[in-house]
Amino acid sequence: MYPERTGLIIWTHHVKAVKMLERFGNIHYVSRKLNYVVMYINRDEEEQVIKRLEKLNFVKSVDYSYRNQLKTEYNSKHEDKTHFYSV
Repeated sequence: MYPERTGLIIWTHHVKAVKMLERFGNIHYVSRKLNYVVMYINRDEEEQVIKRLEKLNFVKSVDYSYRNQLKTEYNSKHEDKTHFYSV
């Protein structure tokens, strides 16, 4: 079906060369003020892509996104009171 994806945060010296990063994965967000790029890549190609990214001269560092480690299922200890306000 779909391959597993992982997010990378790429800190750059300048944002002019963002077009070069498109060949490594899908660019999700580019911050022109803070000079970083959020990119998603296939998990099985992760190590090779990070090594190739770190060799680029405009890249300061590459970090992993913590989105996969965050809990996304929420539950409440309090009962839902929305039925009191329905018309």
